[in-house]
Amino acid sequence: MPSPRVSLSCRSVIAAGVSLLSIAAAQAQTAARLPAAPLPELVSLDTISVTTTKTEERAIDALSGTSVVTREQIERIQPSRLSDVLRDVPGVTTQENQNDPAQAINIRGLQDFGRVNVLVDGARQNFQTSGHSANGVFYLDPELVGGIDITRGPTSTIYGSGAIGGVVAFRTRSIDDILNPDERAGVVQKQGFGTNGQKFLNSTSMGARIGEGADVFGQFVYRNNDPYRDGMGTLVRDTGNELTSGLAKVNLRPAEGHEISGTALLQNFDFTNNGSSNAGARFANSVQADTYTLGYRFARPETPLIDFSAKGYYTTTHNTLTFLNDSASGVYGNLGVKAGNRISYDIETSGFDIHNTSRFDTWALSHALTIGGDAVFDRVKTTDNAGGFGGAFTPSGQRTLAGAFIQDEVRYGSWLRVIGALRYDHYDLSGGAFRSSGDRISPKITVGVTPLPGIELYGTYAEGYRAPSITETLVQGIHPFPAFNILPNPTLRPEVAHNIEGGVNLKYGDIFTPGDSFRAKANVFQNEVDDFINISAVGPTYFVPAIPGIPASICARIPGRFPCVIPVQSFQYLNVAQAELSGVELEGAYDWGSGFVSVAATHTEGRDKATRQSLLTVAPDRVSGTIGLRFLENSLTVGSRLTFVDSRLNVPAGATILKTKDYGLVDFFASYQVNDRVKADFILQNAFDKRYTQYLNLLQSPGLTAKAAISIKFATR
Repeated sequence: MPSPRVSLSCRSVIAAGVSLLSIAAAQAQTAARLPAAPLPELVSLDTISVTTTKTEERAIDALSGTSVVTREQIERIQPSRLSDVLRDVPGVTTQENQNDPAQAINIRGLQDFGRVNVLVDGARQNFQTSGHSANGVFYLDPELVGGIDITRGPTSTIYGSGAIGGVVAFRTRSIDDILNPDERAGVVQKQGFGTNGQKFLNSTSMGARIGEGADVFGQFVYRNNDPYRDGMGTLVRDTGNELTSGLAKVNLRPAEGHEISGTALLQNFDFTNNGSSNAGARFANSVQADTYTLGYRFARPETPLIDFSAKGYYTTTHNTLTFLNDSASGVYGNLGVKAGNRISYDIETSGFDIHNTSRFDTWALSHALTIGGDAVFDRVKTTDNAGGFGGAFTPSGQRTLAGAFIQDEVRYGSWLRVIGALRYDHYDLSGGAFRSSGDRISPKITVGVTPLPGIELYGTYAEGYRAPSITETLVQGIHPFPAFNILPNPTLRPEVAHNIEGGVNLKYGDIFTPGDSFRAKANVFQNEVDDFINISAVGPTYFVPAIPGIPASICARIPGRFPCVIPVQSFQYLNVAQAELSGVELEGAYDWGSGFVSVAATHTEGRDKATRQSLLTVAPDRVSGTIGLRFLENSLTVGSRLTFVDSRLNVPAGATILKTKDYGLVDFFASYQVNDRVKADFILQNAFDKRYTQYLNLLQSPGLTAKAAISIKFATR
């Protein structure tokens, strides 16, 4: 069971946060009657989001659990991984191997195999390899990211098939991230250094505006990290990596209202590890992760019936593993694998998204009617010349996901909003002799009511549909050690999520000082997933060898006798009757010009409804907060970031996921805008050198780490 002391503390902080929001809202009722000054664009909840409905609105106005991470927030904490950024977003956590720069995103206890739709510039990231970690990761360095748009839960029915956990859309950097509106061309050179493995970062960005009809942007990033030490000073081996990446963008505006955009993102990561826990065979990894997009949009104020957008994309992730040695267990060596033998995992994902939004009125109702369709084509190819385990657990195959949707956002006056949507999904999967397919219609209805200025209440019922993945359906092989069987299941049924959610959005200004702003979102949810897919033990118990490398077949003749003394069962992906997830999320921020404070809190529960066993992917309670003060006419910002995480001790015996203790982290940061050309950033992470392991990870996290960066800008007007 979770630690009562910390669990109580987390729940108390959440309750206190809700109380503070209520008090601030009550005080703001009086202030709202006064003429409000223009609100500053300093609170991230005021940033535009599109993940909920595909139509632009501020995150604070979204009738869903929607959050935005801005470029300013990313630069403030100088992240080496995206997990550093996402820990401040309620309901969101990550799973990662610190010896692999890949990331997996978990929303409300759901992750793996596309349950969270991860987009980079609108292109889906569907890479996946099976092992003792996440089954669905992506590669993206945070220095390339210009902003993150997140919607939690299966409320984004128009954002593609499978997103029963939610949508995370990454926007890579663009010309507006380095040039002011009155600047025509420029270069930003950034260099960063650090301690505890944070060796060197170089980022060179350049762009130019060519009249009003075009702009071009390019970025080159090089990052070199060494292995770090945890909070006890212990070196965590193989946690270094090297990145070389390039980003190019072009936008063409041949006529008023028309825009053509193209993006090319290339990343190469090199690293070495002994598996997810540094206890397996040692491989050198070379990952090439590329994303290409081509889009077109037409929109003019005088043609409200046409706001048309089309985007096509192609992503490919190629991971080549070169076998080095197997001194830990000898399994690969006993199979005849030699140094230099290779495994390659390739996934190619191509797809498109086309939609149009028509805005019109019928009597007293205003409509934004969006109609569109999308498709995704996955092709997985595994080539294994180093033992065969990779080819068995990440099988080759093909999958097609396609869908069409219609959504109507209806407004009545200033107090009522209704969003209704339907999505049709179809999938087709094949590999070897197996093939499966299916389809479904998923509805969504949301009602938002504004009883008083600054307060909006909403309720949602939404369904989501996730087709089985290639691996879940086709995986077949023998685990290295102990040597149990993993069986395919071509009869897997798709998952169907039924989500009920309610929330409140609070938005006020001029509460305590002229020009201040207060924003907050709080929501509760209950998500039941029918036919939830989980790997489970099946069939009778049998015996396998206790010595690595001995063929399991000999145990058919001498079961229970040495060396065949380990009892095991086979494993297979099965449909659980129903998984149940519920929780509370809170996010708020107050900015008074000379300072700011923000808080985010998460409590999530998840279980197999039949057995009442807790789902392993549900993260413990978390509360995080940031406070910052601005000095020297806002050119200097200093502050601190706090994170408190509960323990997770109720992990079933035999699970590869480790129990974790509660912990608290403190960071200190400073940012100084020397002038309009030079900026310096500093952060001290894990300032008290806490030794901890993040839940779902197998290796200790970094101890005390200091980072510094300087950016110099050259621009013409």
